[in-house]
Amino acid sequence: MSYPNSEQLSKWRRQFHQMPEIGWSEFVTTATLITTLRDMGYQVLTGKEFLNPAAILGRDRQDVDKGVARAQAAGVDPNLLAEIAGLTGCLALLDTGVEGPTIALRFDIDCVAVNESRDSRHLPFSQGFASLNPGYMHACGHDGHMAIGLGVAQWLIANRASLRGRVKLIFQPAEEGVRGARPVVEGGSLDDVDYFLSAHLGMGCPSGEIVVNPQDFLCTTKLDFRFDGISAHAGVNPQGGANALVGACHCVSQLMGIPRHGEGMTRINVGTLQAGEGRNVIPSSALLQLEVRGDCQQINQYMTQRALSIGEGIAQGFGLRFEHEVMGEAVDLHNDMQLIELVSHIARDNVGLSLREDSFGGSEDATLLVKRVQERGGKAIYFVLGATISAGHHEANFDFDEASLLPGVQVFTGCISALIGC
Repeated sequence: MSYPNSEQLSKWRRQFHQMPEIGWSEFVTTATLITTLRDMGYQVLTGKEFLNPAAILGRDRQDVDKGVARAQAAGVDPNLLAEIAGLTGCLALLDTGVEGPTIALRFDIDCVAVNESRDSRHLPFSQGFASLNPGYMHACGHDGHMAIGLGVAQWLIANRASLRGRVKLIFQPAEEGVRGARPVVEGGSLDDVDYFLSAHLGMGCPSGEIVVNPQDFLCTTKLDFRFDGISAHAGVNPQGGANALVGACHCVSQLMGIPRHGEGMTRINVGTLQAGEGRNVIPSSALLQLEVRGDCQQINQYMTQRALSIGEGIAQGFGLRFEHEVMGEAVDLHNDMQLIELVSHIARDNVGLSLREDSFGGSEDATLLVKRVQERGGKAIYFVLGATISAGHHEANFDFDEASLLPGVQVFTGCISALIGC
């Protein structure tokens, strides 16, 4: 069967690498994907046809506005921007016209807020495809995921005569912070899916290897805590104020002291604390950005409820008003044995990759997509595609071995061929 060549995959990857966009601001990226996929012959859904706006998490209006302005400056067709309607990401649909199962594949599209290295030893810089968006970088491999997705799309078009059923290629926004999967789930595009596959490049797995069934995915909830107090002059009238900063500091201390759960792993981190108006002013507001994680949904819920109880108690004790908002979420992973066996066979026997066992240890919102498909009676899997990396994920010197892109396409297309080949 016909495969895209490695040069084309590298070209796509480098094109996306130069245009990194943070979650919910990926308008240039989305427009590029839609145009490329429609040129291939796909029906492409975007905006409210793809996502459920009511389920969106952690979407910063300023990021959205900057993304739209960036797309306008880049010359993106205004009609296409209107179609996207402020909601990034897209879904490409291929209907073979022959009765058969429905397969969905997911590829994430956002970047991280990292300044890319300008070291001469950093390949993207030395080869001239480093980030053109200061302060942002594809430092996690999502540029490679999109290149693999387009490679799969090209293969599907070339080989559609030998396939049956339907294939949905999901290009998901805002994976970082686990914010983008929920609106995909609630958009309904997974409800008729029989088989779902997704993967991540790198993650400590070297080129030539694959982790088919990674372990230790943690459920997580990302939370913003807001404390509102009363400002007052710190010298003349301190008793008239309610100090949100002091309350927030006490909250941090108590959050880090939540008893861990005896039935599985737990995690908590307070990443930012923003508060105060001036040295001599009783602070009237404070914002905490935090996350909890747990081995399973029950344990993660335990951590979430304990954190909320602390926030509410602190507010009462310090005379503050307390609000919270869920900014992102993911669940644990349970791959289906049928797909574990299939991916193992394709990767080892057809592509020549070595099988490896490994622990993931983090969180990924593709797990929400996996869960939705499984709840509707389908089978799902998330695996790790080996790619040797030059630095850790989310670091300024991050880069991955582009030779891993073609094996990634081959694993996905080999599984598609096995599941819906005529």
